[in-house]
Amino acid sequence: MSDLVAIAYPDVETAREVAKNVGEAQKAHLIELDDLVIVERQGDGKVKLHQPSLAGAGAAGGALWGGLIGLIFFMPLFGMAIGAASGAAAGKLSDAGVNDQFMKDLGEKLQPGSAAVIALVRQANLEKILAEVKIPGEVVQTSLTEDSEQALKDALANAGTPA
Repeated sequence: MSDLVAIAYPDVETAREVAKNVGEAQKAHLIELDDLVIVERQGDGKVKLHQPSLAGAGAAGGALWGGLIGLIFFMPLFGMAIGAASGAAAGKLSDAGVNDQFMKDLGEKLQPGSAAVIALVRQANLEKILAEVKIPGEVVQTSLTEDSEQALKDALANAGTPA
């Protein structure tokens, strides 16, 4: 079961930086995500969803499986190419994760000009992730346990301050 985590930031640029950091943590296998979205409440009050493409992850997985299947039939490069293309297509077409209407409703609660990062976390090394928090933010909503949520709030409150 995945946990929902929504954290607000003063602007969309900060939210994008946080999303980039989460992506790096995912590459380092510190966190596994089902979804990651930036919800922006623009200055005119409109809510915009920025959903990073899952095509890259799908292509990588497809290339791996395609390469393995290609080895069986002695055509690994062809198998990798076909696998990467089909994986990218599957990743692009899938819209699994956080409900769009929920994200839009959450965006309506943000101050104009601000943004939030919403993550659907399948698994995480919470201790290592919290130690890497460098950008302060405000927890908007989570499905974490009380202890985990408090640890997240503390890490966000202490982010950016000298140790």
